[in-house]
This record gives sequence, structure tokens and C-alpha cells, in this order.
Amino acid sequence: MERFGDELRGERERLGVTIETICSVTKLSSRHVQALEANRFGELPGGVFRKGIVRSYLSTLGLEESGWMPRFEDALRSSGLAADGNADWVEFAENVRRNRKPSGNPMRGRWLGVLAMLLVLALLSWVAWAYVLQPHLHHTAAALPWHG
Repeated sequence: MERFGDELRGERERLGVTIETICSVTKLSSRHVQALEANRFGELPGGVFRKGIVRSYLSTLGLEESGWMPRFEDALRSSGLAADGNADWVEFAENVRRNRKPSGNPMRGRWLGVLAMLLVLALLSWVAWAYVLQPHLHHTAAALPWHG
């Protein structure tokens, strides 16, 4: 199945589409397109992203996924990479787990944020009362006829 990438490149060339055109339409990296056409599947991002690259490439050329995706999965298997969806998600989950930073108690940070917001609200309320309402009340009371 090492011919998969060669066949893709052949279709692209037959249709007169350049790698640059595929990259501009799909926003794929030329490095990934070249790796796909050279059957270097290990250089592609893993998991569902790998299949997404192939689907974008096929769509840009107007090729039917139903004929090409099973061939791609066979090529992946023959290259020693996993082609089934479960392995893709396991690989993705492992990458996420490795890259996550351990956090302490997430609820503690949330409560500190709520407390800070309440303090700011109390401060703003006091400022509004002391500088806006208080002088207005004194001014209004002084204008009353029975105020002495």
C-alpha cells in the first residue's frame, strides 16, 4: 500500500492542481501535504487530525472519500500506524493528559473570584452612597422649608 500517496499525487498532477493551491484552499501545511504524498504518514498529526487532512485533500481535488478513505486506512495499517478510531482517540487523550498541568483545588480559585467580586461590589456601593447619594440627600434636605 505504499502506492497510496503516489496515487494521490498522480491524481493531483493529472487535475493540474499544485500543492500551493491545496494548501491555500485547505489551510494545510505544505509539509503535511508532501508527507501524505510521500507515504510518510508518521509525519502527519495523529488521531482524527490525520484523517481530516486526507479528507480535506480529497475534497479539494473533488475525489470521492468512499473510495479513497478505506485505501488510506489500509496504507496506515501497512505502515504500522493505527487506522481505527479507538486508537486515534486513545492517542489524543494521552497527548491531552501529558500536556495538562496539574492543578490544585479548582473550587478554591472559583470561590476566591466570587469573594473578590463581592468585595468590589461592596466598595462600589459604598462609593456610590458616600459620594453620590449622600451629598444629594443633604442638598435636598437643606432645601426643605422645615429643615433648620
